[in-house]
Amino acid sequence: MVIQAARGWTNSHLYEIRARDTGWGIPDPDWRDGPLDARKARLIEVLEDTGAKTLHYIYDFGDNWEHTIRIERLSDPVPGIIYPRLIEASGRCPPENVGGWPGYEEFLAAMSDPNHERHAEMIEWTGFNRYDPKDVDFEAIDAELTYLAKRWNRKPRTKAARCT
Repeated sequence: MVIQAARGWTNSHLYEIRARDTGWGIPDPDWRDGPLDARKARLIEVLEDTGAKTLHYIYDFGDNWEHTIRIERLSDPVPGIIYPRLIEASGRCPPENVGGWPGYEEFLAAMSDPNHERHAEMIEWTGFNRYDPKDVDFEAIDAELTYLAKRWNRKPRTKAARCT
């Protein structure tokens, strides 16, 4: 979920995260050797169990977005800070369902040229008036990470006092 939020994608496609020879994703009962259930995995445990410093992330098997994620360092959490949180970002991911690299290249060409035959179509499709692949929407990423942090860091429910 954090990777999806950082990318600005909607988590509406299948994905797989690989650490060494093991993959995590959404299990498919018809796929016998498919990935382990990512919803039951914690990143720190994956890193400790596999000893991996590099993860391979594939999203949307149709568009086939492949990412290499290198773990630079692990540090202890700072008391009082809610995680996950955005520290730094550079660049912007392609829009969802753009059609892989070939579709993204055409999208960039159309968005950058108001005279391109598909310019108006791309604006209507994405809702973007302009698109800069170097522009990061820090507020949107931060908002999504804050939502996840609040969801995952809820205080345990206590039993309500019973009135008689």
